[in-house]
Amino acid sequence: MASPDYYETLGVSKDASQDEIKKAYRKLSRKYHPDIAGPEFEDKFKEVNNAYDVLSDPDKRRMYDMGADPNNPNAGAQGFSGGFGDIFNDLFGAFGGGGASMGPIPRTQKGSDGKITMTVSLRTCVFGGTEQTQVSAYQVCPDCHGTGCECDTKPVTCPDCKGSGSVQRVTNTLLGQMMSTSPCPKCEGHGTVIEKPCGTCHGHGRVRSRRTISIKVPAGVDNDTCIRLNGQGSVGEGGGPAGDLYVYIRVVDDDNFTREGDDLHCWLRVPLTWAALGYKTSVDTLDGKKEIAIPAGSQTGSTIELKGLGSAQLRDSSKRGDLVIHIVVDTPTDLTPEQRKLLEKFAKQRKDASYTPELASEVKLPRTQGKGFFGRIKDALR
Repeated sequence: MASPDYYETLGVSKDASQDEIKKAYRKLSRKYHPDIAGPEFEDKFKEVNNAYDVLSDPDKRRMYDMGADPNNPNAGAQGFSGGFGDIFNDLFGAFGGGGASMGPIPRTQKGSDGKITMTVSLRTCVFGGTEQTQVSAYQVCPDCHGTGCECDTKPVTCPDCKGSGSVQRVTNTLLGQMMSTSPCPKCEGHGTVIEKPCGTCHGHGRVRSRRTISIKVPAGVDNDTCIRLNGQGSVGEGGGPAGDLYVYIRVVDDDNFTREGDDLHCWLRVPLTWAALGYKTSVDTLDGKKEIAIPAGSQTGSTIELKGLGSAQLRDSSKRGDLVIHIVVDTPTDLTPEQRKLLEKFAKQRKDASYTPELASEVKLPRTQGKGFFGRIKDALR
C-alpha cells in the first residue's frame, strides 16, 4: 500500500516552512473536526492529524522525504518504498536472515483533541465562575471497558503471524530467493485477533456519547479566549488515553453594559433638570447599586467614571477596569402649558433668542471603538 502524500493532505508544497505547515493544519483541523463538520469527516480529520504529526517533526519529516512513512509501524522493515531499503532487506532475506520487523502495533492509541465553543454571560467574564456545557466525544466503552472484546474474552494470538504483527513473503528472482516483510492482513499488524468483538463498540474499545462537564472560567476572559482542559477530549482506540479539549469562549451581549478591553460602558438617560442643576442618584452595576452624582451642567456625552467596577484582567484578576457611564440628556416632548410658559420665561431670561448656532464638521464628543458615539447611543436606546 502506497504511503499517503502528507504534503497534499495539508495543501502545502514540499519546501513549506514549519509556520506554513502549522497554519495549514490549524485551518484544516477546524474545517474537518467531527464536532463542527460532522461525524462523517472523522476519517478526514485523522488524515490531517497524521500528516501534521509527520511534517511538524523535523526527524519524521526527513524520514518521510527519504521515502519511509513514520506513521507506518513497519516503516523500519519496509524501508524506502520501492528504493534501496527494500533491496537491502531483501538481500538479507536472500541469505536466510529474514526481514526486519518493528513488532506488533499496540491496540491502545492516544485519543484526539476536541474543540467546542461555550457561551457565557458578561457577568461570568467579569468575575469568573463555573459553567456547565455538553461535549460530544469518544468515551471508554461501558460494556468491554476498552478491551474491544465480549465479556470474559480476550484477544488471541494471530494464527498467521504468530503474534509478530507481520508476515514474510518469499519470491524467486534472478539473484535467488528474496524475502520481504509486510503487516499481517489478518490481524492488521496487531499480532492478536479479537474473535468475539464487543457488540457495543464493535471491537474499538470506545463509543461516541454526549456528557456534561463543568468548566472553571477565569475572570477576565473575552470572546475567543481558549481554555485547555487536559484529558477531556476523545478517548483513543482500545480505550487509550484521552486527548485534550479546547474550549473557545463566546460572550453573550448584555442588555445594560458593553465591554471595551477591561472597561465597561453603559448609557444613562437623565431628565433635563438633572443635567442642568445636578443630581444624586443610584444606578445598578454588576457590583450592586452604587451612588453617583450627576454634575450640574452635564451634556449628552458627558461621562462619569466609577473606578474598579469594570472587568477583571485575565492575567491578574485582582486588577479591574472602570465602569464608564455616558450621560444622555432626555429632552421633554410632552410639556404642559404651564411647563411651556416656565421654559419660555427661562429662555427669555437667558436671552436664548439672540443665540447664534454654530456649524461644525463633527460633534466633539467621546467616541468608543467601532461605531461613533451617537451610533452606540442609538443601538443602546433602540
